[in-house]
Amino acid sequence: MSEKFTCLDTTRLQGFLERRRATPGFAPEMSLADNLLEILKRANEFVPSSAGSILLDNPTEKKADRRQNQLTFIAAFGDKAEQLVGHRIPADRGIAGHVYLTGSAYHSPDVRADQFFYAEVDRGTQYVTESVVAVPIRIEQEVCGVLELLNHQRAKEYSVQDRQLLEIFANYISVSIQNALDARQAHEIAKRDNLTGLYNDRYLHIALAQSIAHCQDAGRDLAVLFLDLDFFKRVNDTHGHLAGSQVLREVGRLLRDAIPEADSVVARYGGDEFVIALLGTGLSPAVTQAETIRKAIVQTVFCAEPGEIQPEPLRLTGITCSIGVATLKRHIARGMSLEQAKSALLRLSDTAMYIAKETGRNQTAVAGKPLRRDAPNLKMPQSIGRGS
Repeated sequence: MSEKFTCLDTTRLQGFLERRRATPGFAPEMSLADNLLEILKRANEFVPSSAGSILLDNPTEKKADRRQNQLTFIAAFGDKAEQLVGHRIPADRGIAGHVYLTGSAYHSPDVRADQFFYAEVDRGTQYVTESVVAVPIRIEQEVCGVLELLNHQRAKEYSVQDRQLLEIFANYISVSIQNALDARQAHEIAKRDNLTGLYNDRYLHIALAQSIAHCQDAGRDLAVLFLDLDFFKRVNDTHGHLAGSQVLREVGRLLRDAIPEADSVVARYGGDEFVIALLGTGLSPAVTQAETIRKAIVQTVFCAEPGEIQPEPLRLTGITCSIGVATLKRHIARGMSLEQAKSALLRLSDTAMYIAKETGRNQTAVAGKPLRRDAPNLKMPQSIGRGS
């Protein structure tokens, strides 16, 4: 009977991919999830075992004192593998923890007599571990995880030779994971705007078309917000292009903080224009979200601290934006092709944004007519001022 290999689902695996190397390079077609499972299969071919797993630390939670980290079972095979994937253990516990902290391979012929064995995992999964061999996984020179195999299938216990063989294989593991991470990094770079870190306009068109198709299939609505900063040229003319670039970067950060990453696409369309696609969002909540963003920009003091681009604080106030809103169910006729629907949503939300500008700026407008708000419109000052 062939072994069953399992890995974390894509959503939960995402956080473990946030690793960076010095230079992106080789880009294999295989995803990291597939890559991890392939590593386990190859390791099992080298040293046939009843079970095995890959554990990684979480780079977003990593602490300077490595003993305080957690190791997560990312991929596994064998009996109880499905129960194991996603489980976490302290980095200072067990044979895996010992290998992670020391950076040295280790094997235990009989775990019952081993000082490092951590029995809690067996108790939780009701698995019986008899022997273990484990090797560190490195990204560049840093240990980021452990590959371990349990219960040799062709011998009573693991030997020094098994450990040495797996150590040789560990070099393949590191290169394979590094390549997969490089591929992902290169893929992300191609989708991102260099200044703001948001998606770029090229990827926006791809993601928006996919989002429309998904929402149409699921019978869900979708809203597009087209945002443009008001009188942004005055920032560049008054304070210089470095200040303008810093403001755009901070607007990008504000949008990332304001918009949940799930079910949304946030992109810099070009210059000081931004597009936000909200999946599953109808007209009323989309307008509410647009107003939340608009008010947040009004209330923000930009370049308040020395920035990555603008070295001295300027404390810019009075920056506002105009936003146009269009939605799939409200504004797109049935029977439109995917490309037509995408283009229409962008065009209608862009037109609505210009209506917001022409009728006073610093406001939100819905495609087809300006949005009437109870509160009076806040007027844009003649110049961008500095806060006190």
